[in-house]
Amino acid sequence: MKRKMVKKLIALVSAGAMTMAMLAGCGSTSDGSTAETTAAADGDSIVVGVISPNTGNLATYGESVLNGINLAVEEINAAGGVLGKNISIISYDDKADSTEGANAFNRLAGEGACAIIGSVTSGVTASLAPLADESQIVMITPTATADTITESDNYVFRSCFKDSYQGKMAAKFAAEKLGVKKVAVLYASGDAYSAGVRESFDAACSEYGLEIVAEESSSSTDDTEFSSQLTNIAASGAEFLFAPYYYNAAGPYIIPQARAAGFEGVIMGADGFDGTTESMLDDKTIYNNCYYTNHYSPDDTSEVVQTFVTAYSGKYGAKPNALAALAYDCAYMVKDAIEKAGSTDRTAIRDAMSGMSFEGVTGKFVLDETGTPEKSVAVIEFKDGEAVWNCTLD
Repeated sequence: MKRKMVKKLIALVSAGAMTMAMLAGCGSTSDGSTAETTAAADGDSIVVGVISPNTGNLATYGESVLNGINLAVEEINAAGGVLGKNISIISYDDKADSTEGANAFNRLAGEGACAIIGSVTSGVTASLAPLADESQIVMITPTATADTITESDNYVFRSCFKDSYQGKMAAKFAAEKLGVKKVAVLYASGDAYSAGVRESFDAACSEYGLEIVAEESSSSTDDTEFSSQLTNIAASGAEFLFAPYYYNAAGPYIIPQARAAGFEGVIMGADGFDGTTESMLDDKTIYNNCYYTNHYSPDDTSEVVQTFVTAYSGKYGAKPNALAALAYDCAYMVKDAIEKAGSTDRTAIRDAMSGMSFEGVTGKFVLDETGTPEKSVAVIEFKDGEAVWNCTLD
């Protein structure tokens, strides 16, 4: 990336990071209260809120999002802040629960947040979207991919692609890169994310000449027993299994149980598989021939990606996953919108965010009329316990 663009990204990240720092800076405690860890919110700072699952089954997601935000905020504040002020972050834990998320949103609205970054899961974010419109506060989610989230709310945006695009890219990968013909699907019928990605994958199968020979479901992404469904899939003659779940089900349960049931074909997930390497069983070979679609790869050699990876790794001692990268971009998008608005007026920030053109760690894009970007998709492969880049699809 050209130096001019890199500088612009750094400025954006700094602003977003400042915002995140304050949000994360008030790290949530077990009772939902905030504990200040970064800049204090006062009349000389710009308050940005963060809502994420910091405890519970998806705490790894919340940690990654807050890390990405904090890094961005540190950069932004170190570069002079936004509109001459530091960004202060107030962060609340939604515990991946919609009621907790609503409580967090209402507290942030009352505490003067000019914008909110969050939440992380589609289910919680969808429940918060009407609140954003009612309160007229920009809410930008880094990772909630359900199609409907941005379709009817004027104050809701995101930095990630949506499920219908992700499901289509998974079908395209199966047909064009792997050359398979017969596919099976396992999904959680009661989860908005899993059911949404499954629906878009199913719709794309006919476009790419894929035959769905088996389709099984569980009630929740938190289920731990899939042996019966996977036995049926193994007997179906499927060469490829699409299973849009989260890492906490994929790593310890779905993939090992599929192999134990005799399924030797390809297993593919969506971006919810990010983090699976941290929940794998001892035998890492059973995860070979498994893939997932994602928003970026730390192996990307572009200057902006490697600058981010170096900074993140230096601060946290690990490579950043896609959630961290998307949150980092969100922080810069918020910073950019505040600067363009020239104030912290909530409606002015909304107007500045609408149709935004942005280039960041997770790609170059323009927000469409619903507030969603369409951009390239990275396909990640597991090799002996490591997640490595396989290809990029457009």
